[in-house]
Amino acid sequence: MRLTLWSLLSLSALSWLPHLASASVLAIDYGNDFIKASLMKPGVPFDVLLNKDSKRKISSVVAWKKGDRLFGQDAFNLASRFPSDTFPSLKLLEAAPFDSPIVSYYTQISTAEVRESARKTVNLVQSDGTEWSVEELIAMELAYIKHLAELTANEKVTDVIVTVPPYYSSFERDAIVDAIEISGLKTLALINDGTAVAVNYAMTRTFPIPEYHIIFDAGASGIRATLASFTTASDSKAGGQGTHIAVTAVGYDRGTGGVELDRRLRDILVEAFNSKTGRNVREDKRGMAKLWKEAQRIKSILSANTEAVASVESLAWDIDFKTKVTRAQFEEACQDLKTRFAKPVEDALKNAGLTLDDITSVILTGGSSRTPMIQAAVKASVGEDKIALNVNADESAVLGAALHGASLSRQFKTKNIRVSDISAHDIEVSYFASASASNPRPRTITTLIFPAGSKVGTKKLLTFKRKEDFSLYLDYKNPVAPGFPAGMLEVELGNVTQAIANLTEQGVIDPVVKATLTLSESGFVSVSNAIAYGEIKDDSIAGKLKGFFGGTSSSDETKTESAENVPPRDSETPGADAASSSDAPSSASESTSAAPEKEEKKKYVGPVEIPLTIDTKFPTITPMSLQEKQKARSRLRAIDAEETAKNRREEARNTFESYLYRLRDLLDEENAETPFKKCSQPKERQAIAEKLDDSFTWLHDRGDYAETSQFLDKRIALETLEKPIIHRYQEIEAFPQALNNSQMWNWSTRLFLTEARQNLTAEAAADLPSKWTKDELDALEKTLREHEAWLSEWVEKQKSVKANEDPVIETTEMKARAKVLENHLQRLWKRKVPKAVKKPKTSATTSTEVPKETGEVEDGNETPVVGDEEQQQVPLGDDGPQEHDEL
Repeated sequence: MRLTLWSLLSLSALSWLPHLASASVLAIDYGNDFIKASLMKPGVPFDVLLNKDSKRKISSVVAWKKGDRLFGQDAFNLASRFPSDTFPSLKLLEAAPFDSPIVSYYTQISTAEVRESARKTVNLVQSDGTEWSVEELIAMELAYIKHLAELTANEKVTDVIVTVPPYYSSFERDAIVDAIEISGLKTLALINDGTAVAVNYAMTRTFPIPEYHIIFDAGASGIRATLASFTTASDSKAGGQGTHIAVTAVGYDRGTGGVELDRRLRDILVEAFNSKTGRNVREDKRGMAKLWKEAQRIKSILSANTEAVASVESLAWDIDFKTKVTRAQFEEACQDLKTRFAKPVEDALKNAGLTLDDITSVILTGGSSRTPMIQAAVKASVGEDKIALNVNADESAVLGAALHGASLSRQFKTKNIRVSDISAHDIEVSYFASASASNPRPRTITTLIFPAGSKVGTKKLLTFKRKEDFSLYLDYKNPVAPGFPAGMLEVELGNVTQAIANLTEQGVIDPVVKATLTLSESGFVSVSNAIAYGEIKDDSIAGKLKGFFGGTSSSDETKTESAENVPPRDSETPGADAASSSDAPSSASESTSAAPEKEEKKKYVGPVEIPLTIDTKFPTITPMSLQEKQKARSRLRAIDAEETAKNRREEARNTFESYLYRLRDLLDEENAETPFKKCSQPKERQAIAEKLDDSFTWLHDRGDYAETSQFLDKRIALETLEKPIIHRYQEIEAFPQALNNSQMWNWSTRLFLTEARQNLTAEAAADLPSKWTKDELDALEKTLREHEAWLSEWVEKQKSVKANEDPVIETTEMKARAKVLENHLQRLWKRKVPKAVKKPKTSATTSTEVPKETGEVEDGNETPVVGDEEQQQVPLGDDGPQEHDEL
């Protein structure tokens, strides 16, 4: 799919910010097997970003080959040779606890070594013992995509939007954001991949009648179904039609994706090899890596054919392997999964409270949606007439994410598509009730604050009657995945005792604590603001009556209120709401800053707020700290610098080596009539030959250990000897054109002078003004004669110079002298003819007549008009007059 960027996107009118006019937005669909990216930039076609091999998708693999770091398909191909230094399927390990089942599962599909990190998550270990966190390895892949985008954009790229599965927990979202920061990018937003596909589907469509569609995304790491409504209606804010996409429900299965299909197909190949050879190939890492690659190839073939032949040369122990695999055999191995393929669709319908009759279509996307058994299961569940294949299964998510990312950026105006997404998990808040004398052991109060299906970008307010510091515990009601903890955040609200005391002193009755909980657009939960709050009552009769009829009070210890949506970039910034609340006119700082004498005259009446301190802790899976991310970024920068220096050295060596071979060919005795031989002297060729032999010897002996500067110095030494020869050849090539150019300006000037002098004489006789004076024409003729004399003298000298001798006249000097003559001529030629002024005549009467303009008829005599075009016609074009014979 290729669309012109301006058909969906136009640059915002930011004339007051010219330095932002060229800003770009990068969208990344980070998949378990492949990465797709798209760059949004004015002037760049709206399409998928290509890698250096012009591939539209990039393998999600990073690998090392004897110190050289590789990405994409190059890294994927290394798995069979360097299995311990190749790291695929990193998406499965994002924020995964080391003792979780997914880590054990990863060791079955990958040959990489895993190790527990200090944060109780997973590190991966190279064969030389170097450890990398999952975030660092993903950051390397994202930095590689960033590099490709910057090559395309020809500028720095920082803002990025990344797709994530809707079932991703806060832990996994934290992990991907940490990787983004380490890579040097800035998170614009995270978007659920099903929602991104929905945006892509709505790009070129309108929905005058509301429609419900299910986005069935069968990816490598899992299957998810996103049920969304599409509506197009008038948008008063946008001033036109707008499309609203509202995600209603989601369903998912984290264990039935393409990775699990690959694993089962590889097990078929493993059993076939073991039965034929009597040896266990699982003991050989290289053999298992080869079979994994072969299983992926066979799966693609079986999607279109009923059987395929697996063949691996020297699979293990120098044994060649070949076997036939049928689709029936593969589907039998996956028999227990068939009932689970369509379960996410059923769950999405159930969660939304809809039936299949309410659904317009089920849109298939994701690489595994091409697998026949998955398609058959979905068709059997929803009916074949509901199946839609009207989006690109591989690229729809990244293209939708790109458009949504551009709409979030302040640099672009996009098609009016508004998105409303939801959270997939129940999120509850817990806290300890205030201790009492009768019950010294406080009880725990738990409230479901954001149930599954809650809209993202919302706030909820909790009200507490507390007089001391206390903590809030934000947890998932149920574990988001096997082995993952439920506890997310522990938020301590401080300064409560002092704030309540301050409010009481000011006359506040029944002060409370209010905490704002935010579910951001990117799916992060946080306590964004906390205040001590109260109202100072008016004790007058009017105030009491007002409070009686219009006042409100709350006796509940907690009260939940909904709040407006918050933009992702604001809601994702901790403390942003707290900072904004301090600017409210009812803040405590304003109420207590008045002078005491003024307070005695008029007592402040109204609400009072005092900000509380918010200390957030991570009780279970801890995201990377600022220091850890800085250290990780330094490690990556060090690798980048080392690779850059290494690439420069290799480039310098290759360039130097190719230069040596080129010089050797030029010195070859068999090539007797080459320009190099004609323009060089024997002693010069002898010096170059000696230096060339020394350079070859040095390259053979010291080339593997030499520095970049040494290669450059060696090449410069040879180029210094070759430079005079090259210069002679270049002068011989350029001399005819330079001579012809000089002669043409001589001819043009001579022609101009001849006609100018004739016109000057005629104009003087007719008492008309002229463009030039005689002195000016004489000066031009002097310049012409000097140029002609110099050119004639030195061209004659140049004729006696041999090809292997330095020229006596340089073409640069010829061009400079011709330019002097050209400028002198152009100054006179471009001058305009002054207008003739008619002298006024005196009549017989006493009245004075006003002189008429040139060209008017008086007494039957017409004054001739003298114009620029009629005065002179010199045949000068962009390059001067036509070619002239050489002198």
